[in-house]
Amino acid sequence: MASVAQIWRHPIKSHGAERLDETVLRAGQTVPGDRRWAVAHTAANAKDGAWSPCVNFSRGAKAPGLMAMRCRYDDHSGQVYLSHPGLGDISLDPDTEGDALIAWAGGLIPDGRAQSARVVRAGSAGMTDSDWPSVSLLNLASLRALGQRLGQTLDPRRFRGNIWLDGLAPWEEFDWIGRSVTIGDATLTVRERITRCRATMANPETGRIDADTLSALAEGWGHRDFGVYATVDTGGRVAEGALVRALP
Repeated sequence: MASVAQIWRHPIKSHGAERLDETVLRAGQTVPGDRRWAVAHTAANAKDGAWSPCVNFSRGAKAPGLMAMRCRYDDHSGQVYLSHPGLGDISLDPDTEGDALIAWAGGLIPDGRAQSARVVRAGSAGMTDSDWPSVSLLNLASLRALGQRLGQTLDPRRFRGNIWLDGLAPWEEFDWIGRSVTIGDATLTVRERITRCRATMANPETGRIDADTLSALAEGWGHRDFGVYATVDTGGRVAEGALVRALP
């Protein structure tokens, strides 16, 4: 039987990953606190309270140094605590101290790229890469298979996923498209595969590119997909160790 191995959220899109012991999913919503904010760049057309495509934001695909950021979000106070091996630590409220975030992390954006300009807040759901509220499901067996092809151990944080599953066969998650899956007390419908970008090539410990994940996927399996997007149909508690079952 498959089970939940890890749960992650990313309070500020592309600016840090936070591991959770548990969460409570709600129907039609993202993981609570996931992608609540995003950092729009100087060429962006993004507004508070509305979903915008990822091309509007500072992100790891264009600035791999961002991938080394870690965070913790206090749901009650609204404070986000960030750390980076090259920048040290900072705490701030993204709603009122967006300029402090940009001043602290802006140097990670390479010259020649659109620079970070302002923090925008998502609407009722997080600013996921999909234009609908999604929860991403990823498979540790698929991660191990990809790592074996590359000859290195891959950190799950490269893929900025929400729920990592163990106890599956490699790539079994792709067989779930169009099916319902129970995860802990919640039920989700798996909708589509996730096509990956260059952000996955950066090491989350260093923020430096050190693995050609995209070529390895394309040459080994004929695609650049890793993980699946799902919609929450019935909310409920999900914790590490919770059982996972794909329904017929």
